[in-house]
Amino acid sequence: MQSRLLLLGAPGGHSGPAARRVRLLLRQVVRGRPGGGGLQPEVRLLHAGAGADTDGTVIVGDVSYKLKTPKNPELVPQNYISDSLAQSVVHHLRWIMQKDLLGQDVFLIGPPGPLRRSIAMQYLELTKREVEYIALSRDTTETDLKQRREIRAGTAFYIDQCAVRAATKGRTLVLEGLEKAERNVLPVLNNLLENREMQLEDGRFLMSAERYDKLLKDHTKTELDAWKIVRVSENFRVIALGLPVPKYAGNPLDPPLRSRFQARDIYYLPFRDQIKLLYSVGANVPAEKVSQLLSFATTLCSQESSTLGLPDFPLDSLPAAVQILDSFPMMSIKHAIQWLYPYTILLGHEGKMAVEGVLKRFELHDSRHPVLPQEIVRVERKIENPVPQATVTVRIAEKEVTIEVPAGTKPLGQLCASDNFIQTLSHKQLLAEMMQSHMVKDMCLIGGKGCGKTVIAKNFADTLGYHIEPIMLYQDMTARDLLQQRYTLPNGDTAWRSSPLVNAALEGKLVLLDGIHRVNVGTLTVLQRLIHDRELSLYDGSRLLREDRYTRLKEELKVSDEELQRRSIFPIHPSFRIIALAEPPVIGSSTQQWLGPEFLTMFIFHHMKPLVKSEEIHVIKEMVPNIPQEALNKLLSFTHKLRETQDPTAQSLAASLSTRQLLRISRRLSLYPNENLHNAVTKACLSRFLPSLARSALEKNLGDAGIERTSDNFEPELKDYRCEVASGSLMIGAVSAPVYNAHEKMKVPDVLFYDNVQHMIVMEDMLKDFLLGEHLLLVGNQGVGKNKIVDRFLHLLNRPREYIQLHRDTTVQTLTLQPSVKDGLIVYEDSPLVKAVKLGHVLVVDEADKAPTNVTCILKTLVENGEMILADGRRIVANSANVDGRENVVVIHPDFRMIVLANRPGFPFLGNDFFSTLGDIFSCHAVDNPKPQSELEMLRQYGPNVPEPILQKLVAAFGELRSLADQGTINYPYSTREVVNIVKHLQKFPSEGLSSVVRNVFDFDSYNNDMREVLMNTLHKHGIPIGAKPTSVQLAKELPLPEQTFMGYWTIGQSRNGMQKLLCPAETHHIDIKGPVLINVQEYPVERREERTLTFTEEYASWKLPLDEVNLVCDIATLQENEETTLYVITCNPVTLHFMDMTGKSAHFVDLYDIFPRTSSGVWQPFVTAAPLGNPFKGQVVLHEQQSNVILLLDTISRALRRLILSSEEDTSKRSSWWNKETEIYKMCKEFSHKNWLVFYKEKGNSLTVLDVLEGRAHTISLPITLKTVFLVAEDKWLLVENQTNQKYLLTKPAHMESEDRGVCQLHVLKEELPSPGFGVTQETDLSIPHIISSDQLSSENLSSAVGQKIASPNRILSDDNSYATIVVGFPDLVSPSEVYSWKRPSSLSQQSVTDRGIYGGRKKNPSPKQINCVTLLDSNQIVKILPPGEVPLKDIFPKDVAPPQAAGYIEVTDLQSKKLRYIPVPRSESLSPYTSWLSSISDTDALLAEWGKGGVVTVDMGGCVRLWETGLEHLQRSLMEWRNMIGQDGDRPLQITINRDSGEDVSTPKHGKVDPDNMPHRGGNTWAGGTGGRDTAGLGGKGGPYRLDAGHNVYQVSEAEKDAVPEEVKRAAREMGQRAFQQRLKEIQMSEYDAASYERFSSAVRRQVHSLRIILDNLQAKGKERQWLRHQATGELDDAKIIDGLTGEKAIYKRRGELEPQLGSPQQKPKRLSLVVDVSGSMYRFNGVDGRLERSMEAVCMVMEAFENYEEKFKYDIVGHSGDAYNISLVPVNKVPKDNKQRLEILKTMHAHAQFCMSGDHTLEGTEHAIKEIAKEEADEYFVIVLSDANLSRYGIHPDRFTQILTSNPQVNAFAIFIGSLGDQATRLQRTLPAGRSFVAMDTKEIPQILQQIFTSTMLSSV
Repeated sequence: MQSRLLLLGAPGGHSGPAARRVRLLLRQVVRGRPGGGGLQPEVRLLHAGAGADTDGTVIVGDVSYKLKTPKNPELVPQNYISDSLAQSVVHHLRWIMQKDLLGQDVFLIGPPGPLRRSIAMQYLELTKREVEYIALSRDTTETDLKQRREIRAGTAFYIDQCAVRAATKGRTLVLEGLEKAERNVLPVLNNLLENREMQLEDGRFLMSAERYDKLLKDHTKTELDAWKIVRVSENFRVIALGLPVPKYAGNPLDPPLRSRFQARDIYYLPFRDQIKLLYSVGANVPAEKVSQLLSFATTLCSQESSTLGLPDFPLDSLPAAVQILDSFPMMSIKHAIQWLYPYTILLGHEGKMAVEGVLKRFELHDSRHPVLPQEIVRVERKIENPVPQATVTVRIAEKEVTIEVPAGTKPLGQLCASDNFIQTLSHKQLLAEMMQSHMVKDMCLIGGKGCGKTVIAKNFADTLGYHIEPIMLYQDMTARDLLQQRYTLPNGDTAWRSSPLVNAALEGKLVLLDGIHRVNVGTLTVLQRLIHDRELSLYDGSRLLREDRYTRLKEELKVSDEELQRRSIFPIHPSFRIIALAEPPVIGSSTQQWLGPEFLTMFIFHHMKPLVKSEEIHVIKEMVPNIPQEALNKLLSFTHKLRETQDPTAQSLAASLSTRQLLRISRRLSLYPNENLHNAVTKACLSRFLPSLARSALEKNLGDAGIERTSDNFEPELKDYRCEVASGSLMIGAVSAPVYNAHEKMKVPDVLFYDNVQHMIVMEDMLKDFLLGEHLLLVGNQGVGKNKIVDRFLHLLNRPREYIQLHRDTTVQTLTLQPSVKDGLIVYEDSPLVKAVKLGHVLVVDEADKAPTNVTCILKTLVENGEMILADGRRIVANSANVDGRENVVVIHPDFRMIVLANRPGFPFLGNDFFSTLGDIFSCHAVDNPKPQSELEMLRQYGPNVPEPILQKLVAAFGELRSLADQGTINYPYSTREVVNIVKHLQKFPSEGLSSVVRNVFDFDSYNNDMREVLMNTLHKHGIPIGAKPTSVQLAKELPLPEQTFMGYWTIGQSRNGMQKLLCPAETHHIDIKGPVLINVQEYPVERREERTLTFTEEYASWKLPLDEVNLVCDIATLQENEETTLYVITCNPVTLHFMDMTGKSAHFVDLYDIFPRTSSGVWQPFVTAAPLGNPFKGQVVLHEQQSNVILLLDTISRALRRLILSSEEDTSKRSSWWNKETEIYKMCKEFSHKNWLVFYKEKGNSLTVLDVLEGRAHTISLPITLKTVFLVAEDKWLLVENQTNQKYLLTKPAHMESEDRGVCQLHVLKEELPSPGFGVTQETDLSIPHIISSDQLSSENLSSAVGQKIASPNRILSDDNSYATIVVGFPDLVSPSEVYSWKRPSSLSQQSVTDRGIYGGRKKNPSPKQINCVTLLDSNQIVKILPPGEVPLKDIFPKDVAPPQAAGYIEVTDLQSKKLRYIPVPRSESLSPYTSWLSSISDTDALLAEWGKGGVVTVDMGGCVRLWETGLEHLQRSLMEWRNMIGQDGDRPLQITINRDSGEDVSTPKHGKVDPDNMPHRGGNTWAGGTGGRDTAGLGGKGGPYRLDAGHNVYQVSEAEKDAVPEEVKRAAREMGQRAFQQRLKEIQMSEYDAASYERFSSAVRRQVHSLRIILDNLQAKGKERQWLRHQATGELDDAKIIDGLTGEKAIYKRRGELEPQLGSPQQKPKRLSLVVDVSGSMYRFNGVDGRLERSMEAVCMVMEAFENYEEKFKYDIVGHSGDAYNISLVPVNKVPKDNKQRLEILKTMHAHAQFCMSGDHTLEGTEHAIKEIAKEEADEYFVIVLSDANLSRYGIHPDRFTQILTSNPQVNAFAIFIGSLGDQATRLQRTLPAGRSFVAMDTKEIPQILQQIFTSTMLSSV
């Protein structure tokens, strides 16, 4: 049925215009519908007689309403009824009229958009009702509804607000946005709605009309007034407008409130009405296009699309789009749709696909490429119009179209003439599109940070002559901040000040709402009416109307503007427009998805994409003309590669390389062209503090782009970076700047600062940016000296600073102005920020990350646009040109700068991520702890008297702790501040031990066991003996040496058979050199451990060389050069050389396998010895292989290898037949290798070859004897031992073998004579071969103390099988017989060793081992050798009940100074080679020995463990002193507290005092003897007593030892208790002890990672629970923003911290979802023995299960396996998470069993694919899939690209692959093909848990 609308009016009177209007209206309705005469609504005008009180009647259909004359006609809505009313609207009006007649309040419910409001207003206009409108927001309080106090003339009055005004005056109250108001605000209206009653604050009572009228019958009106009863008009109605809440976000309706309304669903207009409307708007647009457009829009509003999660299409904006299409009919419709519904940035992948599908369905897809506007051709102002307008000509598709648009009040700017705007194609196009939307509606620009939104908007404004009003929005902005704020007038009255937005609306400016994505949606609703209808009701009661409504009102009321303004009605300027700027919504995030259905109705959206590469290059080149071209190209190709990837990590990196940052980098490069691009990029991304994954991704991308870090990694010296101030300019490094002339000297900081390189480099960097005019941001951990650097920097520049420290409660007010009340007036005090702006100081903002980011972002407008509005109405502007006579303007001083300091983002600071929100507008600098060298320099200045070794230890230990913190092993980043404090303490109290002082820092961690363990390990490793006691010294037990025996004489020459000396000929030839061959020298880090941590032993330090199990160490050598000792270690099988500086951090490794193959047919066992050469051959070493006699010279510095061939004849002799089993053995004597000459000989040979490396010659000496061994006892005298007879000879030779005196080598026989020829028997002795003879002599003091008589003579010291030590006095220089003194062994070594060896090879006697392991330490007067355990008197060393330790051997130290023997056990090597016989041929112990320095030795055991030992007594004593000082010895001394009191009483004569018979302790009181602290009496610590008397009362004493001495039974009880509890727990979960032990094996391996992960998870939960400020509270702290409300006497002016209710309708926090895909294939089991990969995966699984226990609501995980059997073997289903160790062990057992028994084959890909598909089916916050696999893909013919595809198949799922140690380099090759940061190779399976931890910390945590 068609409704009819009937108007009954009186002739004349007021009805004239109204009736005329309705007639027009009806004519439209009638004309609109052809045909069907009977259906047309009839139009009748019924006249009533004159003088009737009604003004006519409105009849809608069959419902009629009598009009009344409004008392305030200016409050009646105007111009809402459109010419043609849609049928559906008429139906709605009829329904409202029915309810109005019934006196019921109505609730219009429906989707977002202006429709509901316009229907309400149309009804009120039709029935001529006055309206009170209020838009509810989350800041609405009851005072906004009922009454608000204002102060007038010093008294507070109540002013009625909308609800009360409407009730008393009979108006209609329109409440919009009920779902936005906070829960308990609206019930205030309940009674008013139901019974029309309300109690007011000022004591009045509103009463319904009927009751009031009843009372009037009995009482007079004055009585009722006296009772303060007020009548509620019977015409009062409420119309509420709201959204249906379960579908849209918001608070659901309160049931009592809901029951008081009658609801009507106002859905979008039906298709028919809508299409008619669109046809009328767009006459030029093809009709079928319009209907397709509408069909598309309606489809997106359907129920189905909302289940897909698509927001509603804003149907109400369609007319605007069609209007644009009307002027541009050729334009692409799809493009217009994207303006209204920017689905590409709004929706995820699925949503996009859905929308694209609908577009195809309605043929709205662009067939060829879309027709879009290209550029604005010209803009001209229209002169004749009173309203400022402009005609704009836009070129589109080769045509030019001219449109009319509103223009600003300034003269029009030239097209794009502004100085810093560069035209590019996309910008031109964007500006043209903005012109099109400007024609019809407000718009919103969406684009990433720093892509130029503000610049475009400004340029747009200049083109049209607009004044710009930038308004920076922040998160907790309230509706008041947007519209009006309170202030006080000079007389103390309160008033309202309009906000910049309202003023702009009145003056016709262009408003930039910057950061609209930050504001709460509930706050923006107050702008909806302004945007849709251009109407606004303000807090002080004034109303702003659209221009046409205002003029209409003026005509109807026939009043002047002044009169209307007195009634506070103002016109909105027709040119007023809003441009909102926003960052793109984050798809799928619960918090940042700001672009909701309500928002879509408000604007036309333009997506500003980042520039294309060519355009960006163009922009940068125009802005920065002289930038180096190559650098620019690299930079941009890198940036665009990052922007194009799908990878979320890469995209987050790309975000920090916005156009703005690129411009900054370019400016910098143009000024400093030789700067490194790599540094610039890492600085912009702040890569130092990125999570490790993102950092590696960045490095990989930089590498791909060819941006290298500078290769020269020399340590910069302080002298290169000095800072000096000379003649008014400051130099830092290479940069200079003028020194500022400061007026306020006292504000220039002055700080104690010790220069160090690193900080100098940072300061130089800062200065560069400072000179470029940038504001600086310094980010770093705590205590790295950020404040110091800044203060020093400003001090050098002589700049005054203002300092402001932010904290959790910082608000926008505290940052800008602090309001306070003086004499009833409100006054604002400038914050440091405002002062700095005014005076041109430098503002230092400290702890910027502690303040909420929504507060700090107001700094953006200040830095970016140089504009900011202060709370008191003043405005900061950048250039004085803009001031032109405006009052209240603060001009930014040209010298103003900001330096912001913040801690790094992320754990453990958990601040707000200042960098990600605002890092873009500052130039960022990462401040790190100084490098070790600089830190050491600095500490020396802090502690000049602290011993250097202590400083070095501290620096090294803290350096390692920091790197552990970076890896995430420990959470707290230890900083320089802590070290400085330690050093300061040591400087002041030098006697305190280092180990007790470092506890000042580490006691924080003493209750966290895992952390403590890591710390102890690290500190111990660097030799800080924390936890040691001064008494824990465990040096080896000393045994007495046997008495020395005089053994006889060594005589030279007088042989029995007349042989005196033989001359030996020598010949010289040049060396033949082959090569050089370049050889690879690899460097690897060495984990050096200081060993004297808890106990003091001989062992000083140790580290491990990375040897395989099969490697055998065959020789070690050391070289002393100046202070450095270099150690060379040679291994055979395969032959490699390791060499390292003994103090350094790294070693080098040379693989010589190609030169010496491993074995030839399993027989040949190469044995290589090394001889390092001295100056000038520094770093060169000669290698000699004993069987093949190959001599190689390796230069470790230039990495060249040469072969030296000594003589030709040897090569021929070597060709002996292979079946000749006697191998020839060649030996090398290297005693004088540091003098660069060596001697070679063949065992059982008869010649010696001397190789002189310096001259490049070889001399061969022929001998008449066959040789066994050769000792070089001096440079010119050698001791030879003849084969078989062991007869010794001495060979003397000229010091230099010049060619002329060749052949004068003399061979003397050496005779050993016994001391007792007197008995007539000459004993034949068994001549023994010395193990070693020193090649130099003992000093005379050492000799005297050894022999026990004062003596000075040449001497040699030797050792052999029979004696501990032997001294030959007078040998070899004196001709007379030399005396031999010896300390004999109880039993000879060699005999024992034969019997020992019987174990191995039956009766076969092994050849004696090749290495003797004996050294002489002449300075310490010691001989040191290593003996196998069997040769050592163990029962003498260890007590009876102590089992001797498992040792590789014992170091036997024979000390001739103290005549003592010591045996030091060398710990067993961790791994032993399986080649036992080969081992025993090298050495009879599992360790080799060489000397180290003057008083120590170094041992290398077969497992590659290098240990340094101090054996010299003096060295040990010195070290022990240092060690004890480091521990500090005060711990055990009883302390005494002494108080020197000046008690003011005079001292009487001193006396002894009474003796207390009980000897109780007394303190003070002048009576007793033996008290503490009294006056006059004898005692301790008092004053005036005759003498000190200690009656044995310790004032204060608790010794460390006592603390530790917990009684044994207590300890035992504690242990038993733990044990019992454990048994009980096992019983509860029915787990056997065996099972418990096996579970413990996995659990303990990952305990630390589990612990640190859990700490992080806890902190995240805590951070998520952080409380917020709740405003409008009745108690709490005063809210500055409501200080005036406080003056007026309001109550809800406080704020307090509380749990914030989750935002309205914000989706429930969903858990994060993790799927772990583990490899349980057969290969895992098979190779488990090689690298333990299966066990490591089990550990990883164990770690995941333990770490996420009890976090099920935050993280849901499941674990699946894949193997040859299947690709989804469910191990832990998602809802059945194991609860205790038993269930966890079951899962681990399942894994193990499966791997053992499954088929071979590989399902890695299927497993991954399945996991990614499955996981995405569930609802979750984020998805992770982690795949553990051994990279055997190639074996199954699987291509890595296929894997890459799968890993990245779903952008929502973060997939990671961890490859477990693979065969060869498969995994590394694979990793190269996979995206950066997505794949890891765990060569050492121990890394898997660490990698998992990295993945969790860098990704999960970034987004929590």
